[in-house]
Amino acid sequence: MPATAKICGLSTPETLDAAVAGGASHIGFVFFPPSPRHLSFEKAQGLAARVPGRVARVGVFVDPDDGFLDAALAAGRLDVLQLHKVTPERAAAVKARTGRETWAALAVKTRADLVPAAGFRGAADRLLYDAKAPEGAKVPGGTGLRFDWTLLDGFAHPLPWILSGGLDAGNVGEAIRVTGARLVDVSSGIESAPGIKDVDKIAAFLKAVARS
Repeated sequence: MPATAKICGLSTPETLDAAVAGGASHIGFVFFPPSPRHLSFEKAQGLAARVPGRVARVGVFVDPDDGFLDAALAAGRLDVLQLHKVTPERAAAVKARTGRETWAALAVKTRADLVPAAGFRGAADRLLYDAKAPEGAKVPGGTGLRFDWTLLDGFAHPLPWILSGGLDAGNVGEAIRVTGARLVDVSSGIESAPGIKDVDKIAAFLKAVARS
């Protein structure tokens, strides 16, 4: 079965349509005000209506409270919740309360950063391995950084997982070969500027994934 892709941080009808047309399995809406990819609930509502049933809508959050989650869930008609800076206890509580598929993001720089993964067994549905943001960064993801993919060599993944961090059309084929990832996640690698997605880069990325 070929790898599939999540196109994250979409904010316009044109780029969302390009992701769907190119074969993305998941599209991501960011709900985190410090991010250049942040969506208002009103904007998310309009975009969500364009997503066909075969494509999953993922909401991306950083330590959200329940009220914010509920509002985003309704506006974005979310199928999946991707949580950054989350504990296993909080992930389990969100999953139980919302009934939605829940992903926990792990920031990776060294092999030691993979140790907490085991704690999410039974608490989340999938793990997303992302590159650790630099100290003092305002956002935990979408930095364009990648981590050393060989850190995943021989790692006993406690859950199905997603590869993220610094991917683009030029390296995603290698990333899939090296890691064996079945789902890859991209944001900054398909942008012309922070928060500005490029339809041609989206198409090229999805073609590269399909070829892998």
